[in-house]
Parts: sequence; C-alpha cells; structure tokens
Amino acid sequence: MPDIFTSIPITPKVVEPHFPKRHHSRFSAFMHYPDKINFETKEKDEKVVLLLRQHPIVNVGWILLALLMLTVPTIIGMLGIFSSFPSKFGLIIDLTWYLITLAFIMESFLDWFFNVYIVTNLRIVDIDFVNLIYKNVSDANLDKIQDVSYNMGGVARTIFNYGDVVIQTAAEISEFDFAAVPNPAKVAKVIEDLMTKK
Repeated sequence: MPDIFTSIPITPKVVEPHFPKRHHSRFSAFMHYPDKINFETKEKDEKVVLLLRQHPIVNVGWILLALLMLTVPTIIGMLGIFSSFPSKFGLIIDLTWYLITLAFIMESFLDWFFNVYIVTNLRIVDIDFVNLIYKNVSDANLDKIQDVSYNMGGVARTIFNYGDVVIQTAAEISEFDFAAVPNPAKVAKVIEDLMTKK
C-alpha cells in the first residue's frame, strides 16, 4: 500500500524585496518609492525609498517678496521719481529691475528644488545645493545610524504637518538634519524600519 502522507521536499523560493513603483510629480516634497530617480553616487543595487524636499509652504516668503519686487517699477512710475530723466532711462531701469527679480526667483526656486534628502535601502544622502557651480553631498550607511528623532514646533508646522528629522550617526558626519520635511513622523518610521531590516 502506498504511503500518501510522505512529505514532498519543497525548495524554498528566493523572494526579491518588493519596491512598489509610484508615480510622483517631480515637484513633490515627499516621494515614497519614487520611480526613475538617480543621483551621482547611486549604486547598481540601490533603491530610492524616500526623496524629500522642504515642505512647499517654506516657499511662501520668497514668493511674496518676488511679487512685491514685481510691483516696485509700477509704484516708482506712479510716484514719478524718474520723470525728470529721459524716457529710455526709465525703461532701462525697469528692465534691469525685472532681470534682478527674475534672477532672485530662479535662485530661490533652484535652492528649494535641488536641496534634497534621499533615503535608500542602503544609506541616507543629504544634497545641499549652494549655487549653480557648488553643492555639498553627505551620506551615511544605514548600519551607522544610531538614533532617529523628529520635532514639530509651532502652529504652522502642526497645521501643515512638517518638521525636522534629526539623524544621529557613527559616521564621519555625526548628525544629519532633514529640515522642514513633510510628514516627519513617517520619515522617521521609514528610516527606523530600514535600520531594523539591515
């Protein structure tokens, strides 16, 4: 009589970690598992888990200043400050002012857009964009992270749910500060989960 209760050897399947692909706007401040994100020092087997920028609300200050700067030529024209000068002189002053305003807007936007914090499955990366020809890149492996904490203080930070995530490491740079990032509690939780997986 055949034995029907014998065990059949099962070979275990090797399951690759699943990294869900999500489509985000390139202007998002919080991207969880973004697709098609690369940076200079990214390794072949490295997956981007989080890409963070400062919360968009931090841009309100320079946007309001830019709007005020755009109205200055109109106000000066109404006051007639340059009325005694030749008409072409006023035009040159206006064009120069608008070029300065445009440069201010571009610099402020690029500063926000290119200052990014990246969390991968292997490390954290802090890219500080200083200007068009200089940037500062710092990173630390996940196994060097000792502590992750976050703080949210103030009415605006509580209402718009953004704050600072502070990461203590045993690497060359002892502290990483992800300033004014959206949903700091979730950022801290994601980093802690990645630490435990390592």
